[in-house]
Amino acid sequence: QVQLVESGGGLVQPGGSLRLSCAASGSGFSIDIMGWYRQAPGKQRELVATITSGGTTNTAASVAGRFTISRDNAKNTVYLQMSSLKPEDTAVYYCNAVVLLRSLYRGNYWGQGTQVTVSS
Repeated sequence: QVQLVESGGGLVQPGGSLRLSCAASGSGFSIDIMGWYRQAPGKQRELVATITSGGTTNTAASVAGRFTISRDNAKNTVYLQMSSLKPEDTAVYYCNAVVLLRSLYRGNYWGQGTQVTVSS
């Protein structure tokens, strides 16, 4: 069994910054693609950014230039550095990972989410 645990959310003023972290735990696994998604009140869950094990990134246009995704493969951890935050960035942010078990595809796993609130 693999678990993803997010941390780093909180309350920040417009224009401020936060860094989210997501750590995967378990045994006998590796991770291919990792990513961040978010869901704002009354809206569908949307892609924020993804990163491959090789470091290739894709970022949603709504956050491009403000958010940066990165990862530490040795720690099985993905990060989301958020800057120039806007009230419309307020959402629950979810970590996602494509997990391999003994080098074979296991599944697409989700964390429980961490709340980010941008308000003055």
